[in-house]
Amino acid sequence: MPFPAEEWKTSPAKGRWSAAELVAHLMMIERAVIGKADRVAQKSPKRIPLLKRIHLPMALVESRWIRRKSPVPVEPEMLRDKEIMLAELRTVRERSLAFLEETRGRNLGEYCWAHPALGTLNIYEWLKFIASHEVRDTKQMREISANLPKSVESLQK
Repeated sequence: MPFPAEEWKTSPAKGRWSAAELVAHLMMIERAVIGKADRVAQKSPKRIPLLKRIHLPMALVESRWIRRKSPVPVEPEMLRDKEIMLAELRTVRERSLAFLEETRGRNLGEYCWAHPALGTLNIYEWLKFIASHEVRDTKQMREISANLPKSVESLQK
């Protein structure tokens, strides 16, 4: 889905995120998850009782019918031009892939911490969360694009 650079920081409506804000949020969440996973994986795993390891399904993360306000606000200094932010997003993803490479051959299922809405997740489930969160944000990006005010030039095309 191409997103015009000139509309990158434009919100489709009052109280709604722009594409730039959405990408900044995506980067913040992925950085936080991978940073926490890296710190947790450097310690001895804690035993978590089976009942505490039961969590809500990732399908809830991917769906857009349950709206959630992000508990972490987007920092305005993160909002840059489209190409700069997409390059930063690639850097964040490269760090995630490096973490996977660094922990290759280890059982990351033993390392857990709580998600504020889903319950306790192990590192593999947190990685699935990143993917599900991206699916959700892709849907949101399509909504942003569809709901942006149309200019006269774009209507003539």
